[in-house]
This record gives sequence, C-alpha cells and structure tokens, in this order.
Amino acid sequence: MKCIYYLAPTLSSTHRMSDDLHAAGINDFFLHVIAQDEHGLQREQIHSGNYFETLDFVRDGFIGAGIGFVAGLVGIGLLEYFEPFGPDVPGYVYVILVAAATLFGAWEGGLMGVDSKNKKIRKFLAQIESGKYLVLVYARKHQEARVRTTMRENHPEAQLLGVDTHFIIPFSSVKPVTEPVVPKPDDVH
Repeated sequence: MKCIYYLAPTLSSTHRMSDDLHAAGINDFFLHVIAQDEHGLQREQIHSGNYFETLDFVRDGFIGAGIGFVAGLVGIGLLEYFEPFGPDVPGYVYVILVAAATLFGAWEGGLMGVDSKNKKIRKFLAQIESGKYLVLVYARKHQEARVRTTMRENHPEAQLLGVDTHFIIPFSSVKPVTEPVVPKPDDVH
C-alpha cells in the first residue's frame, strides 16, 4: 500500500477530490486530509488526518526505545563491572533492567513526539499553514494507477507532491514525484 500526497488549493476542491476518489473505489478509511481549517473539514464531512499522521510519537518512540536499550546495556555493563549487589546476580535481572530501560526510552520518546509534527509532513507545513489542504490517499497496488489517473484528469488544480511506501513506517521518506507530461489532443501537430 502506498500513500500518495496531493496538495489541494481550496476546501471545495478538496471536497470534489474526495467525492471523485470515493467513486474510484477509495473509502474514507484510506483518505485523510491535513489542514489548518479542521472545522471546514468536519462541516464538509471530509476525514481529517489522525494523530499517527500529524504527530511524530511513533518515530520518536522508536528512537527513544533504541536509546533506552543502549542505556540499559551500558547500565548492566557497569553493574557487571562494579558488582554492587555481589557476583551472583541472576541473568534474568539484567534482562529485566534492559527491558525496563527500553520501555522507559520508548515512553519518553513518545512523549517528545507528541510535541512535534510528523517528519513526513514537516516539509508541507508552510503550504498547510497558508490555507492549502494536504490530501493523503492510501492506495493498494491495483488502485494506484486509477487514483493517479482520476486526479490527473479531474483535478489539474491538485499538485502531486510525492509517494511514500506507507505513511506509518516511521523512517521512510516521501519521494517527490513528477507526473509525466501528457500532450493534449489539440497540442499534437
């Protein structure tokens, strides 16, 4: 499944895009819009982006878990070296300590991520804050061509920004896409 990013200039254009994508077989679960005007999206009954799409708590949680894991390993290394509890500490205690440090790191990272915008949409924040609408379309492999054709033919005002392998994968990045220029029938000599 891929996430296709479009930028729509107005709420009415976003509503028409939503209707056309529904007609193309994309249901509401796979179509989200990130906008400054959340009330306008609710009024038009367009699904807005969720916390996974707007906040960076998943990515930062993974980073925090990694840091916690390393800190836990360093901690048990120090406990092994200095032996403050004696030489006969059972091995499962070390496993529990590393697990606790990893979970604490994930928790702290997640809390930090709640306070920051998702890395994948940060580059589009200026456009969103200027009043435009970022449309995320999750399309299965067999739907991708239909979605892109529908958007190209029915919504020339929408700008294709990029494609991601899947939005939820925290460390992937949005790959910019340029649509091939298809000559119009009257342009051909």
